[in-house]
Amino acid sequence: MAETEATLLRQFPLFLPQNRAKTVYEGFISAQGRDFHLRLLLPKDLQLRNARLLCSWQLKAVLNGYHHIVQQRMQQSPDLVSFMMELKMLLEVALKNKKEPYVLPPPPKFYSSLIGEIRALGWDKLVYVDPCFSTIKLKADVSGREHLITVKLKAKYPAESPDCVVDFPVPFSVSWTPQSSLISIYSQFLAALESLKTFWDVMDEIDEKTWVLEPEKPTRSATARRIVLGNNISINIEVDPRHPTMLPECCFLGADHVVKPLGIRLSRNIHLWDPENSLLQNLKDVLEIDFPARAILEKSDFSMDCGICYAYQLDGAIPDQVCDNSQCGQSFHYICLYEWLRGLLTSRQSFNIMFGECPYCSKVSSLFVTFHKTVPSFQ
Repeated sequence: MAETEATLLRQFPLFLPQNRAKTVYEGFISAQGRDFHLRLLLPKDLQLRNARLLCSWQLKAVLNGYHHIVQQRMQQSPDLVSFMMELKMLLEVALKNKKEPYVLPPPPKFYSSLIGEIRALGWDKLVYVDPCFSTIKLKADVSGREHLITVKLKAKYPAESPDCVVDFPVPFSVSWTPQSSLISIYSQFLAALESLKTFWDVMDEIDEKTWVLEPEKPTRSATARRIVLGNNISINIEVDPRHPTMLPECCFLGADHVVKPLGIRLSRNIHLWDPENSLLQNLKDVLEIDFPARAILEKSDFSMDCGICYAYQLDGAIPDQVCDNSQCGQSFHYICLYEWLRGLLTSRQSFNIMFGECPYCSKVSSLFVTFHKTVPSFQ
């Protein structure tokens, strides 16, 4: 039973039990890069053939015409893992079989006017155009940073507004009229880039002068950074793109005896925050610390390997759970610690909190569990 539950957690980490009896599961199933919400109600004997599957309207729409197969699989699957795997495969097939409505190609005038707009804009700004001229990528260089905008044109262009995709930390909407063109889109793109210049200056300084754990390769839309402060202690900051020099949301990650003094300093020195200074300098002043740079910090000075699987990265995640024992301080992946605690006979669960002994020092630790996201606990 424990092995089956562990397999289910590995294959479907966003689909979790909602009670101790394991009769209610809720969460998400992923297929074709999309997440679909569902809820499974099992009888007391945990038999799938008598279970009820509740789907979101999006999932119902995709599985329309496949309901009899879903019911058949519920009747015949030997366990929950097998059923979820078969449901995922069925969902993949259903998504592939969905046919897009046929759209007539645009008239020749569409292409000639579009080429004229690109010529007026400048061919040096063109990065990519597909054979149908329905997708165009343009570039802009601002403060030494290259930014891209993907413009997806519709058959009725320019009467119909195109869709624009950018790597921005804030929504980007284009003001459009039937008289608008690629030039007007590009002008609005440049204006938006200028308004976000300070934000990217702040984030670039953090990336250059500190050791950023997550994200490993940040995009221009990323507003969060997890920064190393010392051995098994880090800070996660969430920067407001509209007010990048103001105090960001801060969350300290580490053992309680190390985190508490930093929290006290933050509260005591918050009046020292000066929006005229850089965000990084303000953090140094308020926390009374110097951020160690990765270039001068040895790997051995910041042991981040998981104490259970002995790896740094596991499915893209890094260790974010730390034992609170000052004599231990070992770090773990959330998923590894979750499975460890579930396997202990002495572990207990109260709603969405699990309690169990640290694998290294046997100190009782706790872990918050939700199907939306995981929240570290340092109790």
